[in-house]
Amino acid sequence: MDIDFELKKRADFFNTQLEKFLEGGNPESLYNAARHLPLAGGKRLRPCFSLISCEAVKGDIIKVIPLAISLELIHNFTLIHDDIMDKSNLRRNFPTVHVKYGEPSAINAGDLLFIKAFESMHNISIDCPSFKNVEFGFIDFIKEICEGQQLDMDYENRKIINVEEYIEMIRKKTAVFFQYAAEAGAIVGGGTKEEINALNEYGLNAGLGFQIWDDYLDISSDEETLGKDIGNDIRNGKKTLIAVHCLNNANGEDKIFLDSIFGNINATEDEVKQVFDLFKKLRSIDYAKNTALNYITKAKNALDKIPDSDAKQLLIELADYSIKREN
Repeated sequence: MDIDFELKKRADFFNTQLEKFLEGGNPESLYNAARHLPLAGGKRLRPCFSLISCEAVKGDIIKVIPLAISLELIHNFTLIHDDIMDKSNLRRNFPTVHVKYGEPSAINAGDLLFIKAFESMHNISIDCPSFKNVEFGFIDFIKEICEGQQLDMDYENRKIINVEEYIEMIRKKTAVFFQYAAEAGAIVGGGTKEEINALNEYGLNAGLGFQIWDDYLDISSDEETLGKDIGNDIRNGKKTLIAVHCLNNANGEDKIFLDSIFGNINATEDEVKQVFDLFKKLRSIDYAKNTALNYITKAKNALDKIPDSDAKQLLIELADYSIKREN
């Protein structure tokens, strides 16, 4: 099975539906700003999780499209606000919304996408009890994303956090998105309770593996040149699993040095390189890689309760895809 082809096929279909949903609106300046990021492309992984989970329980993917649109709009809502907080200039190789339309309009556009996500939810055609489960789950996962974002910001002001705190932060900030997408896709698809629970577990573990693999990619893909982003992460004290593991396992002179450099905005290139070398010495990079692989194995094992089908095989390959990608 060609995972890239299968994802693109679903993403293309989804993009057509998303464009239709976002057509029109006045004032035009607001709606243009709101459309800017959602229609700028992207992998559409979250919608694909919901679509394929629906297929895996033999559901009709047409029925899950409103849910998939809601997921993508919430994702883009968070990105618009993240870009403002991070003062980012580019997203998907396009100017960020606040750069192109101004910060006040970007905030307003993000808020509009948030409301449009709930509007799309109400286009889901399922029985009332199932809809309540889907909608309350939607509310809960958005709340957890906000909590995870705040934890991430709070942790920037702490010298050290433990691995359990880090995992809880990324569970809330990232993994719940995939967890909810898979679970809700199964609910809309008419899955059994056992199937819904299995896809919930699948999405959670795949989401954790996805985020930790990002940590691994960020620092392993540029070992020779130690790129600007890696240096900035070390200077800014960004709490990736690699950094958290290193901070908790360094001792003696290594710990003294790490405490003085990690999070030091004035650290030199040579000092950044020494921190990177510590990551390797303490096997923190390998630890993150192996942790991501373990979560992906858990995700695939959760699918044992899902009947064999092309969609199930695609979910297995989707989990593997999340740790084989290079960006």
